[in-house]
Amino acid sequence: MRRFVAPSIGIAGRIVAVLLLTLLLEFGVSTLLYERASRFAVREDEAHRLAEHLVISRKLIADATPAGRAAEAAELTTDRYALRWQQALPPPPPIAPSLDGMREQIVAWEPSLSAADLRVQLVSPGRGQYVTGGLRLRDGSWLYFRTLEPLVTVNLAIERILLTLIPAAALMILAILVVRRMLFPLRRLAQAADHFGSSAAMGAVPEAGPGDVRRVTSAFNRMQHRISRLIADQAQALAAVGHDMRTPLARLKLRTDAIPDADLRHAVEGDVAEMEAMIASLLAFLGGDDDPEQPVRIDLAVMCETIIDNLGDAGHAASYEGPEHLDIVVRPMALKRAINNLTDNAAHYGDHVRLCVSRDADTVTIAVEDDGPGIPEEDLPRVLEPFVRLDHARGRDTVGFGLGLAIVARTVEALGGTFHLSNRSEGGLCAAITLPG
Repeated sequence: MRRFVAPSIGIAGRIVAVLLLTLLLEFGVSTLLYERASRFAVREDEAHRLAEHLVISRKLIADATPAGRAAEAAELTTDRYALRWQQALPPPPPIAPSLDGMREQIVAWEPSLSAADLRVQLVSPGRGQYVTGGLRLRDGSWLYFRTLEPLVTVNLAIERILLTLIPAAALMILAILVVRRMLFPLRRLAQAADHFGSSAAMGAVPEAGPGDVRRVTSAFNRMQHRISRLIADQAQALAAVGHDMRTPLARLKLRTDAIPDADLRHAVEGDVAEMEAMIASLLAFLGGDDDPEQPVRIDLAVMCETIIDNLGDAGHAASYEGPEHLDIVVRPMALKRAINNLTDNAAHYGDHVRLCVSRDADTVTIAVEDDGPGIPEEDLPRVLEPFVRLDHARGRDTVGFGLGLAIVARTVEALGGTFHLSNRSEGGLCAAITLPG
């Protein structure tokens, strides 16, 4: 069956295909057996009647004078059999198989015909099948006979086929409904597996259906519970680590004010800020997709202009290009974090940051461009991986664990968009976020 059923067809489709194939085979075999049985019954009945007619006709024609035998044969012709007396038997048609089985049936009914050199052939003019032949009289002349009605007509009329298929189709529809009902627990299990880990998680799946399906559902629920507990423990551990690490950093930050050496104080403050940034990026990356923020309608243009203004206030050369207003439905804090990561990255490696926003028919594109050294083409896919840092590609020191772009890629994917990095022809890097608009 694997050769004839496409791999993409589901369990329900395969079951329906098997049922359909079974019904078709059953219909074909039943029809063939019925026709063969009908044909045998018709031939047996026809042989009996033909045997009786030939015995009577042979006796009457043999008793008639030679001059009156032709007229006698014409008198013995009925609406079923045509008889003709003649000195020699006419040659059979080019295609006329001998009906030896029917001849044996005739002789079995009338043994006296065994010595009459009985010959029986089947001819098929058009769609009907007729029997023809002859038997030899005592003086050597022949009595020729031919059936006037078709011996066997295989009835495969449209009406008969439809009448046979109507109950089969009804059974098929009933079988499909039963199969769909039987596979409903599997569909519900698939939906739960697809939504597991997201905000639309369905919780424990009701254990219903056949025994195998119930066992699979029970195993899935146990697995779901273990993973959920593992994620909850991870979130709790992350919160504890974040709190425990930020507390000594806060104390260290306060104590830097007591350092009299200004250069040393600034260096320590820079190290503390870098450690805080590393902890924040690590917690943001390990926090996963468990974000309770709901999508709302915001003005993306105003958000991007505000980000650029903040960069300018921090002493960076930055500009915004795009519409004054652009409404979009997103999770605003998640998107803002992603754009901030890109603009901070661009400001770190380039002298000028440009944030461009544009809208097409059904998408919104947010592009962050810098004039820095860019990234080697062979390293562009790798830079999106977590904990990957390409210090040799961009000539300045890199702050953090190398999670910034990985966090952006994960955030954009959660928002239903795409994230793409490319080197600009005039130098620098272009980081583009495309969201459904």
